[in-house]
Amino acid sequence: MQHVDQTYEGFQGTIVTDPARSGTRPGVLVFHSIAWRGPVEMEAAERLANLGYAAFVADTYGRAPEGPEDCREMMNALNADRSELRRRIEAALDWMRGSGVTNGAHGAIGFCFGGKCVLDLARMGHADVRGVASFHGLFDRPGWPTAQKIPASVLALHGWDDPLATPEQTFALAAELDAAGADWQILAMGGVGHAFTNPRAQDKAGGKQYDARATERAWAATAQLFSAVF
Repeated sequence: MQHVDQTYEGFQGTIVTDPARSGTRPGVLVFHSIAWRGPVEMEAAERLANLGYAAFVADTYGRAPEGPEDCREMMNALNADRSELRRRIEAALDWMRGSGVTNGAHGAIGFCFGGKCVLDLARMGHADVRGVASFHGLFDRPGWPTAQKIPASVLALHGWDDPLATPEQTFALAAELDAAGADWQILAMGGVGHAFTNPRAQDKAGGKQYDARATERAWAATAQLFSAVF
């Protein structure tokens, strides 16, 4: 796979493509977890490139974190200012739109905090965003006015035992997407917690545990989603 680092509006991204494929193709943004851009995001981008898409691993922090506490502070600041987070999400989409790599059809995936980012992207109502997949994402709504109609197909890949996205919040997300007329799916997996795609997540008592079976089920559903919308 070909990895090319990019700087856009002060952020650091990486475009990942399969050099064996020619021409433009659908573009899929990849939004990172609290821990910034790491192996999970890069491996996801390579999976997407293998499927024939251009994957852009985006950045919402603007710099490499200095450690876990720094990550938490930057994430919390964006959670407190969802309008700024929206600006940063749209900056990544705008870069992809102007990259010359994509064919005008876009999607997004995200992990944990990045799962919130892709739901916010869907809530913006961009017509060229065809589908988003939120992996163990966070479901709370932003304070800014969301689109009355969500044109993107939305897939939430959710561990039912996730302490950061409770059953009540899951039902609220479903009601929100219904009200916006979205084509939505929630794949809720029993016995699965938060961060189930991350092999380093090994805190079962705290609700964060890697689950290989859940990961593969989530990816199968994501591949099906993008095959349908693209």
